[in-house]
Amino acid sequence: MGSGFAKRRTELTLDFACTIIDAALAAGRDRSMLPLSVVVLDSGGHVIALKREDGSGILRVDVATGKAYGALGVGVSSRDLHAIALDRPMFTNALSVAAAGRFIPVPGGVLVCDPNGNMIGAVGVSGDNSNNDELCAIEGIKAAGLMPAPAEPVAQ
Repeated sequence: MGSGFAKRRTELTLDFACTIIDAALAAGRDRSMLPLSVVVLDSGGHVIALKREDGSGILRVDVATGKAYGALGVGVSSRDLHAIALDRPMFTNALSVAAAGRFIPVPGGVLVCDPNGNMIGAVGVSGDNSNNDELCAIEGIKAAGLMPAPAEPVAQ
């Protein structure tokens, strides 16, 4: 009887989001990064949770959200969106208009996938350089036992 049931998709819960954020912030502190802001969005683009470290700039939450929202909206990491922006600037300008400005095409927006590979949300980090932001997002997602896309940060 059990073989006919479909596998349930993992949901990106508040517990997952808190684990992701705390681990991302810890990764930044372990590496002496600048103060970070971290946001976790569900698959519909809604904020589940966010934290902004003391000293993180006033636009950092918006930047982190734009990184995650753009990645989620297009279905690729914001690192990939950066490459697209360099190659096709008119297209990325149009995406920014379609996203009402909530579109930041630089590394730091990472997709969150469940163990079956289903996209269940996105994480955005802002505060240090973009590659470091991405590294923290990836570390946070892994700490929650979920799969980041991209799976690994760029080599530094």
